[in-house]
Amino acid sequence: MPVYSVTLMAAPAARNLDGAMVDSLRNAWGGGDALWLAADQAAEFVLERRPENFWQVWADLQALGLDLVLQESAGRRKQMLLADMDSTMIQQECIDELADEAGIGARVKEITARAMNGELDFDGALRERVGLLAGLDAAVIKQVLDTRITLMPGGAALLATMKQDGAYAALVSGGFTAFTAHVAGVLGFDENRANTLIVEGGKLSGEVGMPILGRQAKVDALEEITARLGLTEAEVMAVGDGANDLGMLGRAGAGVALHAKPSVAAQCDIRINHGDLTSLLYIQGYSRDEFVNV
Repeated sequence: MPVYSVTLMAAPAARNLDGAMVDSLRNAWGGGDALWLAADQAAEFVLERRPENFWQVWADLQALGLDLVLQESAGRRKQMLLADMDSTMIQQECIDELADEAGIGARVKEITARAMNGELDFDGALRERVGLLAGLDAAVIKQVLDTRITLMPGGAALLATMKQDGAYAALVSGGFTAFTAHVAGVLGFDENRANTLIVEGGKLSGEVGMPILGRQAKVDALEEITARLGLTEAEVMAVGDGANDLGMLGRAGAGVALHAKPSVAAQCDIRINHGDLTSLLYIQGYSRDEFVNV
């Protein structure tokens, strides 16, 4: 019979996880002793069976600004991180930022939102958006990187801590290599995969290199990298926010929907809506004292 770990987490800025609340839930579900991973922010306890009212309690805690995760205890500390980039490891959608520079931000953002929500075919939506960028000076890419792109809080600690424990980290994005190469270098990813913007005569041609890296390509990356490293998919933690991430989120041992679109989160058992990327460490059982500070 599996043993389950329950993790409760507050947003880092709020730190509103109350000990009485943790104890109340632990008692109601017949759990083991509570272990605090970070004062006022993250705690966990074990259960012998999955509570029938888990999602009702989850919804109640969401209203209080708290995340709740339930997973089997065995094997929850992972040996590989497979991460999306846009709105996951960074706080922006790169193509939207490029479009802003081109003066067509609103139009492109609408297409991006519909694609990430699963309303549009990803490949077609990407080609349409890139086509709208035709003629944009390629130097804008560096300008956007320097002035518009910010890392998602907690990402540096997530990478450094998992890698210190021997984990492999891959950044797999439906965005562009010009951005993934930079983000991967800053955060310490071991490899990165993304689409290529075609540049001709110093300007964006409006075309993207083929084949397009979309939903299936992320699943392919999961299969290829685990096979190369001799890992099982159960040893992987995948994280993303869009419809094109669902394939890898469903296959990985732990698929985390991070601040995801509602239609995406609804298909994932692990949903982080209030915490930052350090939540991915807490749900693996890391305490704040074990984080590698960077």
